[in-house]
Amino acid sequence: MPKTLNLTLSPKQAASTEGWLAIAVRTLGVRREQVALARVVKRSVDARHQTPKVLLTVEIFLDGDEKPQEVHFDYPDVNGKTEVVIVGGGPAGLFAALRMIELGLRPIILERGRNVVDRRRDITQIHRGVKVDGESNYAFGEGGAGTFSDGKLFTRSKKRGDYNRALQTLVFHGASPEILYEAHPHIGTDRLPKIIEQVRHTIIRAGGQILFERKVTDIEIRGGKAVGVWCGEDLIEGAAVVLATGHSADDIYEMLHRKGVLLEAKPWAMGVRVEHPQELIDRIQYHSSDMREWLPTAAYTLTSQVNGRGVYSFCMCPGGVIVPAMTSFEECVVNGMSASARSSRWANAGIVTEVRPEDFAHLHEEWGVLAGLKFRQQVERHAASLVGGGGTAPAQRLADFVARRRSFDLPRTSYLPKAVVGSGDEWLPEFIAESLRGGFKSFGHKMKGFVTNQAQIIGVESRTSTPVRIPRDRDTLCHPTVDNLYPTGEGAGYAGGIISAALDGTRVAESIAEKLKN
Repeated sequence: MPKTLNLTLSPKQAASTEGWLAIAVRTLGVRREQVALARVVKRSVDARHQTPKVLLTVEIFLDGDEKPQEVHFDYPDVNGKTEVVIVGGGPAGLFAALRMIELGLRPIILERGRNVVDRRRDITQIHRGVKVDGESNYAFGEGGAGTFSDGKLFTRSKKRGDYNRALQTLVFHGASPEILYEAHPHIGTDRLPKIIEQVRHTIIRAGGQILFERKVTDIEIRGGKAVGVWCGEDLIEGAAVVLATGHSADDIYEMLHRKGVLLEAKPWAMGVRVEHPQELIDRIQYHSSDMREWLPTAAYTLTSQVNGRGVYSFCMCPGGVIVPAMTSFEECVVNGMSASARSSRWANAGIVTEVRPEDFAHLHEEWGVLAGLKFRQQVERHAASLVGGGGTAPAQRLADFVARRRSFDLPRTSYLPKAVVGSGDEWLPEFIAESLRGGFKSFGHKMKGFVTNQAQIIGVESRTSTPVRIPRDRDTLCHPTVDNLYPTGEGAGYAGGIISAALDGTRVAESIAEKLKN
């Protein structure tokens, strides 16, 4: 049996295998040559005290110990097997497809956007302020919104599925094994597209199908059952239909609503991106700028309550950049991402607050269950109209926003196409601006130096999740009024990131296989 050790080390000791292994060997009282295998199974940084520490959990296998078995993936040939239609090629749809193949089903993925190579070209056009392709952008395309948005893999929903197996699946397709033991695993937007390509190759080699630029325009329901979907004039049928459309597929919600398919309104969150110099965040978190030689780029997680409303950081991107995540130049939407090295001079995070049904009650009579969706659209379009659209985003120095002062200029920013001086009180609804202001004050007490005019807010961070949920049965995961329709992932309201969406897609695949077997 291997020996498991929990080590508390200096950053320098933990930085190399030989460094921590020497300490592990001394702790166990064995000789170095007796060690057949040593591996890290968990790594995190404890920066709560003046001198940060690295917490390592390691396994030491000595001569004679049975070595750990590698995780095995078997994707059999599913040509000619029962077909299932999957709408959306993001993590929920891709992981649903992989699991279906393992279970002997043939997935057909319909992705409205383009493959990752062509999608990258479309995103370049957004950065240049040239155009937004409504079907191929940061939200839509192969791999979903996460492909060009950082690749963070942390999730709190580990009870929903096999979290480690999901990570192993990504490693199998090219991700670094480090994601298996980091407390907050991260792939990086520079590496994730290649991994997504490998997933695509696995699906196709096994006999599955992925069709790009196939926008679903309708769903075919016969006798209360979903039997397929329409892409314009083409009907694609299957034994079940999986909706894995992502959080920005407004047209899908509107189509379902027109057809009388049951939907539910749900709360979500909106706010801004806040951007600091990364060196400042390093200094605040590590109490020194000298630790960066041995420690990862510093991150933070912040929460607060302001007048009974939650305010919190979302999708924090150390060493990252802010990106234009709109699906039209008539909208202003921002998000954040980091490359694998996290080497940008900036740090950014979404700072958002709860949005509740009472906040848009004036829209309920006209829009019903879609009122939240329409409210979000109005905020995004209002912000864009203030700065002329074209991907330009409004921004304000952070301390000025908190103090209700006008900003006359802005610090340098990572955001492209460009940011222009504005006032958060003009582009944000009053309840959001006031909640954020209170949240920033609280965060400034927790992280001394956080509220500074070296930082700026950039709007609008509005796609944290969807304002609409597509309901499903708790046990079968099937829609309660349309049989054979399986909502999944962020767009259906059941996930909040790459891994939680992947786990949810996997569960839906297993539920479909179980039903078809019976």
